[in-house]
Amino acid sequence: MSGKLYVVGTPIGNLGDLSPRAVEVLSSVDFIAAEDTRVTVKLLNHFDIHKPLESYFEHNKEQKTMFIIKRLKNGEKCAIVSDAGMPAISDPGEDLVRACREEGIAVESVPGPSAVITALAASGMPGGRFCFEGFLSADKKERRARLDSLKKEERTMIFYEAPHKLRATLADMLSAFGDREVALCRELTKLHEEVMRKTLTEAVAFYEGNEPRGEYVLVVAGAAPSEQRVYTVDEAANIAKTLMEDGMSASAAAKEAAAVCGIKKGDIYKSLTEM
Repeated sequence: MSGKLYVVGTPIGNLGDLSPRAVEVLSSVDFIAAEDTRVTVKLLNHFDIHKPLESYFEHNKEQKTMFIIKRLKNGEKCAIVSDAGMPAISDPGEDLVRACREEGIAVESVPGPSAVITALAASGMPGGRFCFEGFLSADKKERRARLDSLKKEERTMIFYEAPHKLRATLADMLSAFGDREVALCRELTKLHEEVMRKTLTEAVAFYEGNEPRGEYVLVVAGAAPSEQRVYTVDEAANIAKTLMEDGMSASAAAKEAAAVCGIKKGDIYKSLTEM
């Protein structure tokens, strides 16, 4: 009988955020797959948990995935954790979860802290619809291309960024997006937690004179909704008439104009017959 993989969320700064359920699961599994065993052992020691650790990170995930899968198929239980937050979110843990699903091994998620949601909740930015973009490329050309592709994104956007790349990223965001609002969230749940709301222009200027410190989550306002033209029935009928002059049937032309103008095909067709 196959075992089970537990995806366990761990604190992003404050150890008090580890849930009782997470403690129970980490205490009960046969072994723990950790992004950095040195980080995880400190967490486990704090809660007096003593379990075998297996390193599982970007550069060994291919060989370790099959090793862990084999143990799970033999009936063992494993918890996967990242250094902070939920595994599989911008994290190689997603590969292990996918492999388990493909092999028919049960996967159970033990919810925990997430820098994405924590930052969004504290930012005051619209949270009804948002997209998570993770880390941008360190390559300037790739980073700018990615930001350029997001110019028309209307949802609130969330990015992770390291302090040594923050200035370049903010400058590129200002160039791509224009002067939008941004919440700069750093050291979340830690002693020196800070959430600043600025425009991108203000943020660029602020960090010209202040050294970025700590890991950042950037919450950036989406693009203003694009204005959609409102067509009248007569305008839609004229579009259909032009299509008919190119050889299209009245019915097909009305259908095409309806798709373009957002008006019922029947209303367009009726207007056409009355012309």
